[in-house]
Amino acid sequence: MSWLRDYAKVIRSKNSGPFEITFDVIFKSEADYQLVQRSGILTQESICSLFEVSPADIVTLMFFEPALAFKLTLKRSWEQGSVNERDTFGAQQHAPLLGVWIDTND
Repeated sequence: MSWLRDYAKVIRSKNSGPFEITFDVIFKSEADYQLVQRSGILTQESICSLFEVSPADIVTLMFFEPALAFKLTLKRSWEQGSVNERDTFGAQQHAPLLGVWIDTND
């Protein structure tokens, strides 16, 4: 058992246009990638709970083996650059992923 962040060399978020934010979890090794994928923790249900979004807000949710990465794109709950913008670059939205616990005990 360990944190998702322990298996990743990069966890980040960034703009994917003015209406979406994309998230990347890039794993340290193929073994780490496979372990997290097999854990089944990064699902539509867990992402909806983690980011407090509905399934309709998920644009992309996938493991991408060529990059040893997990990719997620969400619709923004606000437009980039709109009044009261909190994070115009989308660079601070990945924090919930840092607290994901991976239970490796089957």
